[in-house]
Amino acid sequence: MPRAPRIDVGGYAYHIINRANARARIFELEENYEQFEELLDKGVEQFNMRLLAYCVMPNHWHLVLYPYEDGNLSEFMGWLTNAHTRRWHSVKNSVGYGSLYQGRYKSFLCQQDEHLFTLLRYVEGNAKRANLVERAEEWRWSSVWRRVQGSEEQKKMLSSWPIPEPNDYLLLLNELQSKESKGEIERIRRSVGRSCPYGQDVWMEKVARQFGIESTLRPRGRPKKGA
Repeated sequence: MPRAPRIDVGGYAYHIINRANARARIFELEENYEQFEELLDKGVEQFNMRLLAYCVMPNHWHLVLYPYEDGNLSEFMGWLTNAHTRRWHSVKNSVGYGSLYQGRYKSFLCQQDEHLFTLLRYVEGNAKRANLVERAEEWRWSSVWRRVQGSEEQKKMLSSWPIPEPNDYLLLLNELQSKESKGEIERIRRSVGRSCPYGQDVWMEKVARQFGIESTLRPRGRPKKGA
């Protein structure tokens, strides 16, 4: 099956995710998380990448990126993934023992309106949904912890959002698990599962046609005869 086209256009927000090979745990000790964050910080500065949110979990991670230029996304992600793989194998003395990640990273365009706000909450609330913490901002390896409890130097890694942040953001972040919000969570997961944009139906169809990618509105499989 051919790979989906890789969209790498500046001025768009992207949801990025990658998982460990066989979903194995790759972040076990604090040092493992710290090493990834160090590389993330270095990459943001080196490639002039806008990082809106992130969450590093035991066997995967999420990023929300907002690149300035065309091609910037793949440069940044290629460097980050390769640098982390080399660092991880070096620390584990496992160079040459197989791949760290299950494959290339996945990236999904996101509409820059309330959908981006929902995506930011989805990413920053990852640890809470996994019951690793009681409140999302307690998870040390996330952008929300860095914004709320980090030092001024740590906060420099994060860029301002292209949408307003409400004063009661932490309350809204921790309420994303409410029954009313589960529909949006499922739409984000469907975007990940089908490698397609996340946004309003009209917007998804527009960018799908523009970039030659799938949208969640289009049915899978071969069309029926006579259709």
